[in-house]
Amino acid sequence: MNIKPKCLATAIGSLPHSDAAVAVEVVLKSIPNAPIWPQLPATGLTEQMEIQYSEGMPNAVIEQDKRRMYFDTASDYSEAFAAFYEQYMAAMDPESGNGDCSAMAITPAYSKGIYALEKCLKAQGGRRPFVKVQTTGPCSFALTLVDENKRAMYYNEEFRDVIVKALAQKCRWQIQKFQPYAENIICFIDEPILSAFGSSTYVSVQRDDVVALLKEVIDAIHADKGIAGIHCCGNTEWSILIDAGVDIVNFDAFEYAETIAMYGESVKQHLARGGMLAWGVVPTSAAIREQTVESLVAKFEQGVDNLVAKAGLDKQQVVEQAFITPSCGTGSLPVADAERVFQLLGQTSAALQAKYKFV
Repeated sequence: MNIKPKCLATAIGSLPHSDAAVAVEVVLKSIPNAPIWPQLPATGLTEQMEIQYSEGMPNAVIEQDKRRMYFDTASDYSEAFAAFYEQYMAAMDPESGNGDCSAMAITPAYSKGIYALEKCLKAQGGRRPFVKVQTTGPCSFALTLVDENKRAMYYNEEFRDVIVKALAQKCRWQIQKFQPYAENIICFIDEPILSAFGSSTYVSVQRDDVVALLKEVIDAIHADKGIAGIHCCGNTEWSILIDAGVDIVNFDAFEYAETIAMYGESVKQHLARGGMLAWGVVPTSAAIREQTVESLVAKFEQGVDNLVAKAGLDKQQVVEQAFITPSCGTGSLPVADAERVFQLLGQTSAALQAKYKFV
């Protein structure tokens, strides 16, 4: 891969708006060269982070009145699983698969943002450098959602395998949907739960299993020539993401910029093979109210200089292979704060591109 984003801005998925068209307008105004489709958790249960991607998965049960979802593992699921794997192989088999992942499509009932962005891009015409889509990662999905006994699905190997394969298809479906509108499609695997990897809560979650689960989704993204990113909004063992073969490592560079330098050798290898870092330098908290373009440029510079010094990297390489993003999604923020995040995101990217003479 030989893509150099040169401090181009993109974003994480969620916005707090209730109107998809308004959210898309915010996105396109701020990050027109790498827009995202907005996840809109304020619009209902089916746009919550994990539930949004559950559509079509066998034995998924949504209880609107209790505002929850679970997987029913008590009833017979043999026929549902057989049908799922038959469809999966028809679409995904490396030799004979037709690539048609529409069985795992995300419909308007689960995402208004996908279709609102598609409508705008189609109306405006042309092809943008990038469009970014996103899917909740298999670890966060399977460790968050539970069965009827409130046991995390991660620990049910049969269901876990279905979950990772369904999510892989959802990535491919999104990539195929937006390919007419961009030169490159980025698909982020959102894994916030990896910030707790190694803690006592998840002591039984093994590193090799995490790498394998992520790699399966990454390979699916690559099958449609997509660019695979992983977003984690806290501190984690960043080498896990790199070992899984991801193209873009996205991290909270406002609060945790120094942590990426702890894995200097892995980062050096990642960049050498054409990988990129997405610096989440724009905070998605009340701290955004005190930030300026100048303060965020300084924050980015501080993080880059620390990485360069500790990993023995060339600074020009680091900044050329950098995206600029918010530290996380903005779905839980007040609308005004979220819109300020996007405004400063676009302006900070422009300032860095001007500084390094990328434009």
